Amino acid sequence: EVQLVESGGGLVQAGGSLRLSCAASGFTFDDYAIGWLRQAPGKEREGVSCISNSDGSAYYADSVKGRFTISRDNAKNTVYLQMNSLKREDTAVYSCAAREGSSCKGVYDYWGQGTQVTVSS
Repeated sequence: EVQLVESGGGLVQAGGSLRLSCAASGFTFDDYAIGWLRQAPGKEREGVSCISNSDGSAYYADSVKGRFTISRDNAKNTVYLQMNSLKREDTAVYSCAAREGSSCKGVYDYWGQGTQVTVSS
């Protein structure tokens, strides 16, 4: 059974930090690019960051560049999203997703349930 399980969300004050984790199982983790996406109430889902399966190339939305860092530990089948200097507009449900191959472009094959991140002023 394929599973992507997010953790690490919560309530944090603006300017604070959180680290999200995405633990994967049920598929060959090394063969997949992993992305983080978020959806705020009343807004469309947007891609936040993605990391390739091959050379570890990372991609970021302009809104999070310089504040968020994505990384992966293939030995643990886990991807992390370190979020620093959080802003109120980062408040959303954050989900991780897996896409077979090295590219971060295209449709994702598997999705997690999401974890809530709330940034207060």
